[in-house]
Amino acid sequence: MKKTFTRPILHMGLAATAIVGALAWSGQNTRLEASSHREAPLIADDPLADNTDLYAFRDPTNPELINIIANYIPLELPQGGPIYNTFGENIRYEIHVKNKTTSTGDDLTYRFTFTKTNEDPTTFFRVRLGKENQKTTYTAELSVNGGAFTTIVSNGIVPPPNIGPRSIAGANGLNTPYNTLMTGAIRTLANGTKVFCGPVDDPFFVDLGGIFDLGGVRQNNARDGVARKNTHTIALQIPISVLQKDGKTGAQAANILDSDYIIGVWASASRQAIRTLNVDGTQTSTGNFVQVSRLGMPLTNEVVIPIGQKDEWNAGNPYGMVPKFDENAMNPELALYMDASRFAGAVPGFNPLRIQTNSLQAFDFRNGKDGLANLTAAQRAGTVFADPTFGPYLLRPGKPRSVDILPIFHTGVPNLPPYQLATGKPARNPLAAGKPFINNFLPTLGDMLRLNMAVPATPRTLANGVTPNPDFSSEGLLAAAVLGLTDTRFNGSAALQNIPNMDGFPNGRRLEDDVTRIELQAVGGLVLAAIGLFYDDYSATATSGVTPQLLSVVNFRTGVEANDTTFKAAFPYMQTPWSGTKAQPTVTSQRGSVGMGLQPAPVEVAQNYPNPFTDKTTIRYEVGVKGRLTIEVTDMMGRHVTTLVNNKEHKPGTYEMPWKVQNLAAGTYIATVKSGETVLRSIKLVHTN
Repeated sequence: MKKTFTRPILHMGLAATAIVGALAWSGQNTRLEASSHREAPLIADDPLADNTDLYAFRDPTNPELINIIANYIPLELPQGGPIYNTFGENIRYEIHVKNKTTSTGDDLTYRFTFTKTNEDPTTFFRVRLGKENQKTTYTAELSVNGGAFTTIVSNGIVPPPNIGPRSIAGANGLNTPYNTLMTGAIRTLANGTKVFCGPVDDPFFVDLGGIFDLGGVRQNNARDGVARKNTHTIALQIPISVLQKDGKTGAQAANILDSDYIIGVWASASRQAIRTLNVDGTQTSTGNFVQVSRLGMPLTNEVVIPIGQKDEWNAGNPYGMVPKFDENAMNPELALYMDASRFAGAVPGFNPLRIQTNSLQAFDFRNGKDGLANLTAAQRAGTVFADPTFGPYLLRPGKPRSVDILPIFHTGVPNLPPYQLATGKPARNPLAAGKPFINNFLPTLGDMLRLNMAVPATPRTLANGVTPNPDFSSEGLLAAAVLGLTDTRFNGSAALQNIPNMDGFPNGRRLEDDVTRIELQAVGGLVLAAIGLFYDDYSATATSGVTPQLLSVVNFRTGVEANDTTFKAAFPYMQTPWSGTKAQPTVTSQRGSVGMGLQPAPVEVAQNYPNPFTDKTTIRYEVGVKGRLTIEVTDMMGRHVTTLVNNKEHKPGTYEMPWKVQNLAAGTYIATVKSGETVLRSIKLVHTN
């Protein structure tokens, strides 16, 4: 019988130090059922152990380095004092790396444990007079090939939360700029590995409110549910020679899709099985460590695994996962809402996404259909489907997405037909060899983030280091596929080329990658179309797979497609955590205007969101006194750009003014709020192309 999570409170008439309560975490089972990023019921009650996001990408400035980032603790409020979030004690945070197909289990395991100390227990403040309460330090250990753990960092420093300027940079606080605290917390090991543990801006971005309101994609008024929230990161910058199975450097790769450079990464958190609450206010933890959270591919347990399996899924590992979890990838629930014959009408936000039902007048990829399962032996010849082991895993009757979604999540994708771009393939023959664009095949038959370290990083800027690179895209590997199919630099031959964004998700995951949009487009059949299994409107006489239906999927938007702030130019790349005194907009409508004679300010303006922005941003402002207002945008020279609000009467309250730009040069602009000719407030807007 499967053990379940229980919470008995054991009342015992013992002395003052006796146990009065115990939390039994599946104490007779070494697997605790839990999950991540508020994705499953049990881990939602244990945020300190909640693994929110995982990233793995080749360094954009040094081609011999790989960055692996595991974030924990979801939706941290920067102002959440006086007991601010930090890493939990009695938790093992681990980053797991797989680099061999000949071994079972992890080949490298990085383990982190944390300790808290109160330097001044006489105050309720987190920081005062140079001392910290709940000051957090860590020990990092490494296991190689399943061997014993050895210590690689002792007494590592975790920066405090970014409480505010008085506590951090002020003379009565730590008297140190926050960026200095972050830089000082980076540890460099003898082999060149860098380690950082601490609070950062949460780099994930998604309209949580809209998406989980039954798929309510709000393309025109979406709101980033993670905006101005922090998280805690464990960030590693590791030389490729440490991660590569034979100790080779990146420069030694045979080509940019070299199979010897593929790694799989997943992260987890574990607690001891029993936590005991004592009558003196302390608690003790005993028993074996059991896994309470894990994460590999983003959004797996959020939108792929159904709620009845979430806790069980997170108790396991990616090495030969329970076969029933394959079903969720082969007939994904999301696909039902992109199928006009099923429930597509119930989720209008997915209207641009429609799965192939008659691709090449032969193949139906709707849930429950056969997809490519009925290929003949002659048709399978020369493809990965002919492999006696892998072929049956991919071709399953009634499970159509076993050919695309399943390998993306559970095996990685090999550089073999049919998993090559349609470029170079004969017309209407998706099973032929085409243009290579991915190879991250590491068949553990389980969910992990797979990265081919040989693929070069796509530069974020042009050679001058300032101008954004127009080829860089948050659409990751899907953007590479589009370039390989449509851009004359790449679609003239089937030769292997370094197409921009081949280093993007799902080949690893960069901080900028819009995984929500990419995964929705993939479920909508875009990967199938990229390899030549075009959409239904590709007729028997069509000469190009770039059809209106393909363009509809390519142009699908979610409304939140970039982080709400910038990234740093160097490790750990994530931005300084939001300050507790600045993360929220100034409030005027909640100020009293009677009684003691308090008078609200005429208007307060929050920083526009997002900022920087590309095509759209929103200015939020609060009016305290009835009156007429104008909002004008100018450039830095004072030249008029546009008027967003023109002498409009406002009653007290909160307002939002969206600004959608077209043909606007990149740069800094000023939004000014005026009453008549009197300037009340102004903010800077940063526009990027």
